[in-house]
Amino acid sequence: MNTSNLKSIVRGAYDIQALRIQMGGRIVANFKSKLGIKPSEKEENAEKDAKKVLSYLKAEYRLITDGMASLPRKFARNGDSLISSMTELVLIDQYFTLERDEAKHFRQLEKVLIEYEIYTHFLKNVKGIGAVMAGVIMSEIDIHKSKYASSIWKYAGLDVAEDGKGRSRKKEHLVETEYVDTDGKTKKKMGISFNPFLKTKLVGVLGSSFLRAGVKDNPYRAIYDNYKTRLENSPAHAEKSKGHRHNMAIRYMVKLFIIDLYKVWRKIEGLEVHPPYHESKLGLKHGGASA
Repeated sequence: MNTSNLKSIVRGAYDIQALRIQMGGRIVANFKSKLGIKPSEKEENAEKDAKKVLSYLKAEYRLITDGMASLPRKFARNGDSLISSMTELVLIDQYFTLERDEAKHFRQLEKVLIEYEIYTHFLKNVKGIGAVMAGVIMSEIDIHKSKYASSIWKYAGLDVAEDGKGRSRKKEHLVETEYVDTDGKTKKKMGISFNPFLKTKLVGVLGSSFLRAGVKDNPYRAIYDNYKTRLENSPAHAEKSKGHRHNMAIRYMVKLFIIDLYKVWRKIEGLEVHPPYHESKLGLKHGGASA
């Protein structure tokens, strides 16, 4: 299963998204004052304000460009207009062009994914996983190198570090690795032991998507709820904050999803499937998609 081209498509789409978000942030900052919107200290309010600004700009942009194949050569000034110069119009045009390109890239992704059995037979049927997340999983994980489900956990930064805490970028969690410098000499450095892009998408995006799917449509939501309840009623975790327990439950839920992914994917590829420790040694099984 060669996923190098798939990875280029997925990463390319995210590159466009990152550029679009960066440009959007600058545009919103410039136009907030025009709309009389004061900077918000709360992140959720700032996000709402940004959507409001971009919504106003999109409506006005369409009025200016409606029926035109390209931007007007001259800008007709209007004292009531939010967009008041050609420079602003070009900047906003670039933003919405990026938005269209981003949407097009992500739409085309599913046309590629249907060529892969792991998508059509498993990922496509898991509520909360769309084409984009499936593309991330399929292009970032090499199932042939993942002898155990725990191999994927480790690569995704979902394993437990030597201090018994979840893997992170903290100094005590860094590991020594070798690299070749520009002179061709092999040197050592301390760095993270996992794929940060994959971890961000699995924990920050997929985890939240599973929670939104609800218990009825996604068995992993029940896993989250049950584990979080266990944490809340355990004296060992009583001093942890609500957010900490939430993050622990998210990570646990995603890890059990990965066990199911591992089993199905390895079987599809004709590879040996090794049961996880809690099944092979303790006889415990979870009620996920493969159960």
